Amino acid sequence: MALQISATNPEHPALLLELPWDVPLEEWPEEYLVPLPRGISRHVVRYSRAGDEVIAVKELAARPAQREYDMLRDLDRLGIPSVDPLAVVTGRTAADGAPLESVLVTRHLGGSMPYRSMFETTMRPATMHRLMDALAVLLVRLHLAGFAWGDCSLSNTLFRRDAGAYAAYLVDAETGDLHPQLSVGQREYDLDLARVNISGELLDLEASGALHPSVDPIEFGMEICARYRGLWDELTRTSVYPAGKYQHIERRIRRLNELGFDVAEMQIEHASNGDTVSFVPKVVDAGHHQRQLLRLTGLDTEENQARRLLNDLESWMATQDDYAPGDPLGARPEVLAHRWVREVFRPTVRAVPPELRGAVDPAEIYHQLLEHRWYMSERAQHDIGIDTAVEDYIQNILPKARKTLQPTAD
Repeated sequence: MALQISATNPEHPALLLELPWDVPLEEWPEEYLVPLPRGISRHVVRYSRAGDEVIAVKELAARPAQREYDMLRDLDRLGIPSVDPLAVVTGRTAADGAPLESVLVTRHLGGSMPYRSMFETTMRPATMHRLMDALAVLLVRLHLAGFAWGDCSLSNTLFRRDAGAYAAYLVDAETGDLHPQLSVGQREYDLDLARVNISGELLDLEASGALHPSVDPIEFGMEICARYRGLWDELTRTSVYPAGKYQHIERRIRRLNELGFDVAEMQIEHASNGDTVSFVPKVVDAGHHQRQLLRLTGLDTEENQARRLLNDLESWMATQDDYAPGDPLGARPEVLAHRWVREVFRPTVRAVPPELRGAVDPAEIYHQLLEHRWYMSERAQHDIGIDTAVEDYIQNILPKARKTLQPTAD
């Protein structure tokens, strides 16, 4: 059987042909590899380079490779945070003619961290709570889209910094199934798997001495269940309000927006006696602040980063002479937003040397600068300004944190 490369982009096959497909992945020469930390996997996984891109190469049988490739493409179309599928390579043979397993090729998620690399130094419980929050949000998003993961765990998730929190990305869709809608039993099964897997992974870390002594692996496994159920209930429950009190519906929608979700469709029913109104969000889309920031500025960020940048944008707009909400003669928000990007956001980020910035994306750098400005202003009891904050951040903060800003991956 001849070597075949099925790819999403017509440029990728030519770039991938330069890799040594006639060598088992475990034996690839160092010259082809990118030295990034890897998480635990039941398959052989290596990081390599295809042109300007860093790619993850996973060796597995042809049918599972094609299935996972198709599943990741479906998740991408649904807007679910997951790694990008690039290609499936089949028909591999060794130099002596022996058949080799197929491989799935995905794009490396820049700035991402496998959970084990995050535990190289003992992680504080507060940070672990943020990991559970991120994983609960990812699982809820998957279930709202009708995706049953079948193997939710920390090992199958990548984490990226997101304005003081974390954003979780699915990295392994091998066991997943997509349905029009999940039953309660399917969701509970996924949630129970997550609980067992997370507790098991934390017990393994505890045995290796990498877990904070105050962390109970069983309790943290249960925490994902509590956080998931609280978020699921807020997003899907039916609310009953007095007739005519539509401000309650608006308040519920605002609460969902604050959680980072948009109500794309809703169902409102009046009681037969006319005294009450029932409201239930029928379709809930994640990424409320992401879409708002993207529409105004063209910046594509994580959800918490978008919320923070929007707050800074609104504060800046209020200082502009031509900012007049509701006045047809005032500058439109889109115009002011692009001015903010040009005059504030980009110059601020570019003031940080790229070699110190590492793999941290511009939105996260800007968030860290805003945080540093706030802390310095608190100490000084007055606003010290962004330029002073940037200078102090470069001189006193980044050099100490440089190791944590290096590229990492699962």
